[in-house]
Amino acid sequence: MAKTANLSYSEAIAELESIVHKLQNNEYEIDELQKCTARSLELLKFCKTKLFETDEALQKILTELND
Repeated sequence: MAKTANLSYSEAIAELESIVHKLQNNEYEIDELQKCTARSLELLKFCKTKLFETDEALQKILTELND
């Protein structure tokens, strides 16, 4: 599975959705579950960081507009 460094937020969400879909349809072998769970955690952390960074940037812009 790919690293998150070169992913966009949209690509990370799409990959997470794919993993969830495969999990829901029992498409993973038992040996793949640990790897897909670890990848999911990595993607979730990446998305969370992106969301917080975007929120901080927007808050800064809004603060500057109000000054």
